[in-house]
Formats: sequence, C-alpha cells, structure tokens
Amino acid sequence: MILFKNLPVLLFFSLLIATTAANAEDAEITTPAAPTIAASGYILMNYDTGKVLAENNADVKLAPASLTKIMSVYVVFREISNGHLHLDDLVTISQKAWETPGSRMFIEVGNQVKVEDLLKGVIIQSGNDASVALAEHIAGDETTFADMMNQHAERLGMKNSHFQDSNGLPIDNHYTTARDLAILSQALIKEFPDYYRWFSQKEFTFNNIVQHNRNQLLSRDETVDGIKTGFTDAAGYCLVASALRNDMRLISVVMGASSPNARANENQNLLNYGFRFFEAHKLYQGKTSLAEARVWKGDTKNLQLGLAEDLYATIPRGHYNDLKAVINIDKKITAPVKEGTKLGTVNVTLKNEVVANKDLIALKSVEQGNIFQRIYDSAMMMLEKPDGQ
Repeated sequence: MILFKNLPVLLFFSLLIATTAANAEDAEITTPAAPTIAASGYILMNYDTGKVLAENNADVKLAPASLTKIMSVYVVFREISNGHLHLDDLVTISQKAWETPGSRMFIEVGNQVKVEDLLKGVIIQSGNDASVALAEHIAGDETTFADMMNQHAERLGMKNSHFQDSNGLPIDNHYTTARDLAILSQALIKEFPDYYRWFSQKEFTFNNIVQHNRNQLLSRDETVDGIKTGFTDAAGYCLVASALRNDMRLISVVMGASSPNARANENQNLLNYGFRFFEAHKLYQGKTSLAEARVWKGDTKNLQLGLAEDLYATIPRGHYNDLKAVINIDKKITAPVKEGTKLGTVNVTLKNEVVANKDLIALKSVEQGNIFQRIYDSAMMMLEKPDGQ
C-alpha cells in the first residue's frame, strides 16, 4: 500500500481493480487429481473432443483379451457400411469356429446363422466362436481378417496395437493399449450410432440359451451404454466403458484389474471423476457460416467460412464464461477456391491455454472471375496497403 500513498484515491482504486482482474485472468485453474486406479493401464477421454482427463500407462502395450472384439466388430460394421456385407446374410459355421475355446455363443458346426445374430453373440455374449465365424466369412480365414484389423488400426491412429486373432485368446504379438482402445471406441460410436445400441443390451438368447452381458455397469449406472469386457490370465480383468450424462460422453478404459468387480468399480470411479469435475460445450456448429472473407479475382467477392464439423471444448467445470475465441482469416484469398479449402483458424483458449483449435474452411467453391474482374482486382490488390501501414 505504501507504493500508492501519493496517488489520488480514485486512481488507487482503479489500479486495485485492474490488478485484481489481471490476477483473476492469470490465475491457474486447479482441478482435483484423478482417483488412484488399481490397473495395469487406464485412460479417461472425452468422446467429442478427444481430451484426456486422466491416464496412467496409457501407451503400455498390454494383452487385450476380449477387448479385441471391439476392433473385430468395428471391421464388420465397416464391411456392412461399405455394402460388402448385410445383417441378414447367412454365415455357415465352420469346424474351427465351433471348437474355439473360451466364452461361446453356442453356434453349431454346419448351421447357418445371420450376421446380425453373430454380431450380438460377439457384443453381448462375447462369443469367441461367433468372432471366428464372422472373420472367416468376411476374409476367408482369421489371419487375413487380422490383417484387416491392423489396417483399420493404422488408419485410426492406433499407434501401439497389433492384432493376430479376432477374439483375443492368448497369442504372441497380439497387443494394444488403453489409449488405442479409447480411440477405437470413439470411432465406433461416431461412425455407427445405430449399431452401437447393441452394446447396451443386457442379455441375448441364442439356441435357447440366455446369456447376460458381463458389463456390470450396465445394471449399476443407467448412463452407461457400453462397451466391452475382457479377461484372460495374461490380460487380467479389462473393461472399456462409455457413459452419457447431460450431453457429455466419456470413454474409460481399464486394463489389468484384479477382478470383475474391480474393473467395474475402477471404471465407475473414472467416469464419476470426469463428470464431476469437467464439462463439455458445443461452441460452434459445423457447416455453418462463422465469418465472411473477401475473395479476389473471383466470380463473387465474398465467401462464407465455417468448420468442417462441430467444435467442442472440454474444460474444468464452472469456467465456461472464461472461454475466449479468436477467428483468424487468411489474407489475400484469391480465386479459384475449392469448397473445403483451409482459409483460417478458430482458436479457443481458457486462461491463455488453448483448449480447441480448428481450421476454417470454405463452405462453397468460388470460380475465377472474367478477365475484367481479374484485372480490376489485380489493380486493387496493388493499391491496398500492407497490414500495419
């Protein structure tokens, strides 16, 4: 206070208010630490933004057990979406599929089973036999199907995964990570929302045998709607879970827990932490005009710019009003411009930390103008003063 003793009273209070505001602006946001999770590896990720809210050993390569089937199902869904496969196609069950050990759907050798039933047998009953049957039907043999799995893994950016079979039974050189499984689960939900509902189904009856989904969280927490459990002696007890609360979806992955209850409890702890201390907001809608840019030498002078897809931000709870967005548009945009061309950025910050950044793109194409428009704009561009002059 001594520093301000000779200042007028009003100026002193003005400085005090300004200093307080600056301190509030620069103050760090503190969020409670994530709970301690007893597992070989885990991750908690926001579905819309991909922001990681908690992790440990998330890039350590681990045996995935039946979490493998998430990728197997993803491949099948892709084949259906590409028109190469249909839900009512009939699959002839081979001797190899029938005799596959471990958890089973109880299909019979030589019988024909619909693709849709086999999918439910994989998703709900975790049937190893159903996984092999689908792999053989799609690719001819399981080895070729595993190649397809690895191609999709590479395309999705799953950098530390390699698959050797369709069901997750122990085999050399078969591994993935908590982070890669979160990436895969995000893609599965996003690309196939109509089929994803099967992951919340609590039981499935086939061959007069009722089997229950092993994901205990489906019964404990009504916001949980997937995804998959797994267990082998090498992998321990594993679970990928996803929950939707108040328009925010989280994905949690726990690998190598000590028991079925432990994997459920640890996933629940992660989900509760994420929903309690974080919030997600849709800030801008995709394919909607956010700004207008001047286009030179085109058949039109103005071009609407927007985002290719919706922009979300995941932030600590209670700090929505602290978000700031800045739109940057490229200078001297010259026709022709193709729809989808990057022409700027949208940058969203919270307390000077970037929380979201997306490209601004052209929402339509602009063709070159006629010779007179091009000559006129060339002259006008030469007359324009550079920025800052």
